[in-house]
Amino acid sequence: MHRAHLFVCGFVTFGLLGCAATKTSNTARTATEQLLISNAVDQALDKVDFRAFCGRTVYLDDKYVDCIDKQYVISSVRHRILHQGAILVEKPEDAEVLVEMRTGVVGTDIADSFLGIPEVTLPGMLTLPEVRVLTRQVQTGTAKIGIVAVDAKTKKVLGEGGMTLARSDTNSWFIAGMGPFKTGTINGEVDRMTSGAAAYRRDQLPSSVVFSAPEREPEMPLTPPAVQYTDTTQTSFEQEPTQVANP
Repeated sequence: MHRAHLFVCGFVTFGLLGCAATKTSNTARTATEQLLISNAVDQALDKVDFRAFCGRTVYLDDKYVDCIDKQYVISSVRHRILHQGAILVEKPEDAEVLVEMRTGVVGTDIADSFLGIPEVTLPGMLTLPEVRVLTRQVQTGTAKIGIVAVDAKTKKVLGEGGMTLARSDTNSWFIAGMGPFKTGTINGEVDRMTSGAAAYRRDQLPSSVVFSAPEREPEMPLTPPAVQYTDTTQTSFEQEPTQVANP
């Protein structure tokens, strides 16, 4: 009888157990990859000084830019030119300075290493599993950008121009399966931009959606047309004088 009770309790307990599954998805490119590239581009452009073009009209030639995140690279250069007081124009004939840019490298790399015991296959189809005590994953982003400036009238090079190169990185550490513990340039950028004064919200949209009806123009009251008098035109308000016959 006692065993029967245990069996019933076990069956009821098993019947009350449930399971749940959560479906997750990721974008085609991870945020880490995009941060590595954008951080490397920003670091590379930090070494470029556009102050000589302050107050001048500048045309940016980007036909030699061919890389991943091309639009970010071009827009970042445009931003920095404008930030130094230059005036960007859409046509080269309207510019005093022609700036030509090119990309040599814009991409990422990854490397893995670990401390532990690798997987070992023994005779008799026996395999010892891999044991990782310490694991390190390193991802790097590299950007190499070349820039040259030319006088639009004389076609002479303004300065030497040159190449600027920078590298970003993120290191992920796993200790006995726990982690990741992250370090690197992009992690520092995320910390700076999401904490302290940089995290202060200067403008926030409302959490509910409410609309207001458009204002209508007030209707003007109808007024009769003005009556004009002339010497040759007789209006409806004028009456002909009556003539009295002499007796």
